[in-house]
Amino acid sequence: MRKISLLLLTSYFTLAGFAQTGIKVTDLLNIKSINGITVNNNGKALFTVNAIEPDAENKGEFKYVNQIWMVATDGNSLPKQLTTKEGSSQAAWSPDGKQLAFVRLSDTKPQVFLLSLDGGEAVQLTHFRYGAGTPKWSPDGKQIVFSSNIPLKDLLKDSILNPNKQIPLWPYEKPGFDKNENLLANNAKPNPDGNMDEIRAYLDNNEKDKKAKVLDKLQFQEESTTSAEINLNHFFVVSIEPNAQPAELTHGFYSFSSVQFTPDGKQIIITGNTDATQHPDRALESCIFIADANGNNIRKLLSEKDKRFSGTSLSPSGKWIAFDYGNTSFVSVPQLGIMPLNGTAKDIINIPFDRNRSNYTWSNDEKYLYCNAQSNGGAPLYKINIETKQIERLSGYENGITNFDIKGNTLVYAKTEPTDPFELYTADANMKNEKRISSFNDWVTKKKLSLPEKHSFKNNAGMEIEYWVMKPTNYTVGKRYPLLLEIHGGPSAMWGPGETSMWHEFQYFCSQGYGVVYCNPRGSGGYGTDFLRGNVNDWGTGPTSDVLTALDKTVIEGWADTSKLLVTGGSYAGYLVSWIIAHDHRFKAACSQRGVYDLSTFFGEGNAWRLVPDYFGGYPWEPKTKAILERESPITYVQNITTPYIMFHGENDLRTGTIQGEMLYKSLKVLGRPVEYVRHPGGTHELTRSGNNRQRIDQMLRTYEFFERWIGKK
Repeated sequence: MRKISLLLLTSYFTLAGFAQTGIKVTDLLNIKSINGITVNNNGKALFTVNAIEPDAENKGEFKYVNQIWMVATDGNSLPKQLTTKEGSSQAAWSPDGKQLAFVRLSDTKPQVFLLSLDGGEAVQLTHFRYGAGTPKWSPDGKQIVFSSNIPLKDLLKDSILNPNKQIPLWPYEKPGFDKNENLLANNAKPNPDGNMDEIRAYLDNNEKDKKAKVLDKLQFQEESTTSAEINLNHFFVVSIEPNAQPAELTHGFYSFSSVQFTPDGKQIIITGNTDATQHPDRALESCIFIADANGNNIRKLLSEKDKRFSGTSLSPSGKWIAFDYGNTSFVSVPQLGIMPLNGTAKDIINIPFDRNRSNYTWSNDEKYLYCNAQSNGGAPLYKINIETKQIERLSGYENGITNFDIKGNTLVYAKTEPTDPFELYTADANMKNEKRISSFNDWVTKKKLSLPEKHSFKNNAGMEIEYWVMKPTNYTVGKRYPLLLEIHGGPSAMWGPGETSMWHEFQYFCSQGYGVVYCNPRGSGGYGTDFLRGNVNDWGTGPTSDVLTALDKTVIEGWADTSKLLVTGGSYAGYLVSWIIAHDHRFKAACSQRGVYDLSTFFGEGNAWRLVPDYFGGYPWEPKTKAILERESPITYVQNITTPYIMFHGENDLRTGTIQGEMLYKSLKVLGRPVEYVRHPGGTHELTRSGNNRQRIDQMLRTYEFFERWIGKK
């Protein structure tokens, strides 16, 4: 079997020697991604592969397909696909490693299925009316915990989950009603000409029939539409028996985000918020709870006003609990804390680690805690010594560990790097003796790629700014090439060789004969708290200085054609593109996608509106903040924009909203400037990452075509 693994690697390097063509726009459809890795004690790993396939029911369209795979962690056999029906994900091993639970759609709802490794078809375990997801096994393998997202209006009427017909103690915030009287059952007959109860029953019917949408909640904007619904996430437990009925683990008019059994199966650890005084849209805090395995005797383990506790992970024996905690602001890095499970807040052991971390996983002997953390352009895997608090980086900044799990001395992880978007690897617990054990993206070996070159400089605030330069795929010494400045969004995102979302776009433009330069300006993630907060009250001037300095230093290398400079970016980077071309006229053409252009309007129309008070210290009606928002909004300087400009927005993007884009576009048209505005019907803020694949290709090609219109002009 070992020969199979060696043959894979031999094939990989042999094909690499014949790389001839660059990345095409349609190669986007070939990329397979890997996530959901989970390893059992029997030397097997489960993982989910996301692929893009032609949609047989819609000619010319492509769909995303998730399937669950399994592979031996010794790497001596090929991965095996376990599921065949679409949409299979969230796999979880049974404690004995002989079967798995996973989630897929059944009658439009996600449900939990069981699959035995002895053979046979998957068996549907849950038929829960609200759907079921994120399955976890009890330590004895006899039960499964799952989550379900329940609309408040359904919970109010549910005779099983709310038998006493209770209503929330927190205010529903419908004006004119005291003590949530509007949530009490109204049994009147609908009649538009009747008494007030009958009129209200009639109006309720109009809401049910989608003839009206009444908004009383603060966070009414979702990703693609507005919603009056309040949904509450709860956890349930179900026995591994035919026709077993789920039982509640969490209760009430609150939301809970995670649950985990203690190793002895007697208790559960839950995160969530149970503040009876706060509407769910206003309750930003989260707490850690402990309860009996049936959900009884729940009590707060860790809780503090204006703090968020999350990311919990129990050690194998149940002695320790690891977690993140910090304030509720977006512009902060949480603290890593470790505490004895039977301890209190005064027993918290803080481990200094100034990066945003994820996927806490304990070693079997509880001496080490493993995690991911974006850092310096990569997404390394880290190993933390609990006793000494020392942090060891196991992988480099030149690639990204996107997902992992560890059992005993075996690590299994998905890795992305400039020469390969995603593959699966295994190594020992110190990440030595690495072995590649999949070949999902071997088509890349037939392609000629551009490799990023890392550089850095000190900005005017004394911060170290890292940037990467990618020359055209067919670069020839002595020639001059167009140079594209790519800018990331967030603004707290981070780009680098270990970041996955831009792999295809960077390679595509390099294959079209463009050079690409990108950097992590002040305000980016991956460099610690002070760097993250480097653009507070300064979204425009400071970050602009950083990205243009990276461009200038690339130009100094001598191969860029300074008459063919281009710039593009999305979301916050759409903001920065418009800011830059309102203050600098060096670019031949510019492109922004799903941008923010007027911060006061963004506060009203975007579901990411809390960025306004977090970054600028207040709200648009407050005089001091109003002046800052006007100063920092690109629309304020629209009359200075003369650069040829193409703008994109998904028609259903409510993360940033579309009105600002229309304002900027219309203003430029009135001014007679060369501007084009492209809307993608049905598109959301995630269009370029997980949207309709024809639209993803369309946006990239339109950007390229627009640039080509202008770089040939004198």
